[in-house]
Amino acid sequence: MKNLLATLLLIALSQAITAKKYNVLVIQTDEHHFKTLGCYGGKSVSTPNIDWIANNGAIATSFYATTPVCSPSRAALVSGRYPQATPVTNNNIPLGDHVVTFAEVLRRKGYATGYSGKWHLDGLGKPQWAPKRKFGFDDNRYMFNRGHWKKFIFTKDGPRVGSRNNRGAPDYKLNGADNQTFSTDWLANRTIQFINKNKNKPFCYMVSFPDPHGPNTVRTPYDKLYENVKVPIPVSINKPRAQTPRWAATDPRITADTIRLLMPKYYGMVKCLDDNIGRILNSLRKNKQINETIIVFTSDHGDLCGEHGRLNKGVPYEGSARIPFLMFCADKIPAGTVVKEALSCVDFVPTLFALTGDTLPNGVQGRDASSLFLGTSKKWNDVIFLRSTSNGQPWLAAVTDRYKLVYSSLGQPWLFDLKVDPDELQNAFSKHESKPIIQELTNHLLEYAKHTNDPYINNKQIKSDIAQTLAPAP
Repeated sequence: MKNLLATLLLIALSQAITAKKYNVLVIQTDEHHFKTLGCYGGKSVSTPNIDWIANNGAIATSFYATTPVCSPSRAALVSGRYPQATPVTNNNIPLGDHVVTFAEVLRRKGYATGYSGKWHLDGLGKPQWAPKRKFGFDDNRYMFNRGHWKKFIFTKDGPRVGSRNNRGAPDYKLNGADNQTFSTDWLANRTIQFINKNKNKPFCYMVSFPDPHGPNTVRTPYDKLYENVKVPIPVSINKPRAQTPRWAATDPRITADTIRLLMPKYYGMVKCLDDNIGRILNSLRKNKQINETIIVFTSDHGDLCGEHGRLNKGVPYEGSARIPFLMFCADKIPAGTVVKEALSCVDFVPTLFALTGDTLPNGVQGRDASSLFLGTSKKWNDVIFLRSTSNGQPWLAAVTDRYKLVYSSLGQPWLFDLKVDPDELQNAFSKHESKPIIQELTNHLLEYAKHTNDPYINNKQIKSDIAQTLAPAP
């Protein structure tokens, strides 16, 4: 019996020692409307390289930014924690020293780790190259804290923004950026260099491109590539006031002509991203690393691109809060997998570590969704939670793949039925048939707030509306 136990122990130890260490590559874009990608039904831009990740891995069709602005979303993604626990509840708030990221876990395991591109988790520094706090990303020479710069160069003092105004300060102009200095190309080159350097050992790398966030400018030839394209105009741009929640006031300056003017350059930025992601994937193929690498493509939040008479983000509308999320793992995730259940940024870390076999650090609040990506799921609680930033009137949302319930300090609650109203034009909250789903989602929201200490639940208006929703019928 002792010999048998010893043999089993040796086998277990041998398996642990020889367990496969997957490389991890996370590709993140900034302010990216998911519908500009072919795999999400986009028609204006051809994105074969990003689509390859979806076609040969998995696509999540209802993945959301936990808070649809830069810093809180990024913090949630790298930590698996809700914003109030990071405590990045708004832009420019530093990530807490107590947070252990996925990269730090893999660094301790012996991975070569690195990061290039926009970080936005170290306060107000702009651009602030190579922040002192690395959070597990050892090689962070090409990490900058803030900004949507268009041109990068090398100097004797390291990387710098390649365009300056007449006062000598860095600015967002192209200033002759080419296929070596334009931000997307430059960061792709840094990523390829890291991959090549570490082709004989496990690595974890994250590249965060500042595009397609504005300003809507891109280098040649992408600047002219879509100038004659027919830009689709969202039906929600001219909706009446009655179809507009108070938390999403429209901008009268945003018209169909505005969208026709802005979107061709936006498409150009997306195409440039796809071409460079193709170069990164080809480097993995050349090095025979691609089947040893978990590849994730996502964004920090969306861009309304004129939907609902708005640009940018910050509200729970689909174009703002819903983001692309693709995951490739050759020998685990079946090609062509479609994950329809609702997920958010906090679910990334536990899902990744279920695939790599790593133990979660303390404080992770997201859920392991690996069974959805592996196709082994038997049961899933299809609901996630979104929250506003902390610098205005708060809102909370409970979201499934079909319904979105929003409680706000501004005005009445809203319920969107995305199946019958994908453009989010109608409030279904007052419909009699909506009552069961409203009560179910409201109870889920209360449980979420209790377990994550979300202070928004105590907002006077939100608290009152929830109490009224759950009050027994007279």
